[in-house]
Amino acid sequence: MRDPEVTSRIMSAVGNRDTSPEIALRSALWKEGLRFRVKSKLFGKPDIDFPGPRVAVFVDGDFWHGNAWRIRGMASFDAQIEHINNGERWKAKICRNMERDRAVNTRLSGDGWRVYRVFESRLKKDLVGVTGEISDLVRSRRKDRTARIDDSGRPKENPCQGR
Repeated sequence: MRDPEVTSRIMSAVGNRDTSPEIALRSALWKEGLRFRVKSKLFGKPDIDFPGPRVAVFVDGDFWHGNAWRIRGMASFDAQIEHINNGERWKAKICRNMERDRAVNTRLSGDGWRVYRVFESRLKKDLVGVTGEISDLVRSRRKDRTARIDDSGRPKENPCQGR
């Protein structure tokens, strides 16, 4: 079994920003004419966010977010963990990540954001499809927002009416 300090050093070198799947997606979205932020202070720190239409995009690593067992053809999440040194520790970490993902989704949705999550494996297989889905989502949310605004730039409905 490996020394925990060695494992810690290896894991600290694993990148969590600007991964090749993220860069590929950003490049494809840019070519579609979509403009976005990448260094967001938004809760959960999405990889890409579109502030106007309020769309937050997360590119999730398969291992870290609980999908690796599916792409490796294993029977279950637990089957994947059985073969890893210190499996219970890794299971707890991945489960915490998945719980955090759900909490981030709930909070952002409650704040009026639409959350789009994609696993890196899907992104690698279907970049065009994912780009199209995000593009459609962003553009439809822009249309919804524009439909609520009249020519003066003010919302059509008056929230203070009747007071």
